[in-house]
Amino acid sequence: MARKISITQDMIKDAAFSLAREEGIEAVTARRLADKAGCSTQPIFRIYEKMEQLHEDVFLMAINFFSEFYETGKQKENISDKPFVQFGLLYIEFALAEPQLFSMLFLSKNRYGRTLYELLNGSTGAFVREMNRAKTAGVKDPGDLFMKMWIFIHGAACMTITGDYDLPREETIRLLTDTYAKNAG
Repeated sequence: MARKISITQDMIKDAAFSLAREEGIEAVTARRLADKAGCSTQPIFRIYEKMEQLHEDVFLMAINFFSEFYETGKQKENISDKPFVQFGLLYIEFALAEPQLFSMLFLSKNRYGRTLYELLNGSTGAFVREMNRAKTAGVKDPGDLFMKMWIFIHGAACMTITGDYDLPREETIRLLTDTYAKNAG
């Protein structure tokens, strides 16, 4: 008799994350997840009493994925020495590359008790580092500067989701740099 394959929590979470990444968190239903994981719904409900618990785990995985995306992009190249420019560009590029995860993290009302600050800071402290860079650069009110830049950053990222933002990368960098220069004083 063949030995049954044991479905683990990590296997379920990985399949759920993959499904959410491809089709959105709404697609992560017990039946769809069972198909994706190659099992019945029984192991899912053995591990997760409610699908909402699994959705929160997927949400946490998405936060870490965003943090890794940001850190990898930051290490790959130094786009600008101006605070929030590279951060903004990578946020916009994340929306373009991962529209389903971006929507789940930054366009959903359900953030499982996390604030936007916590999401942007991620597991690496990226947002805090940018705020500190702004202070070091002599910006009198880094929070005010960020809010002014955030309108462009988040707006552009949302426009990538709808296909309405098609500016070249160089133009995006120029706009971010100009927004910084006009508001850093």
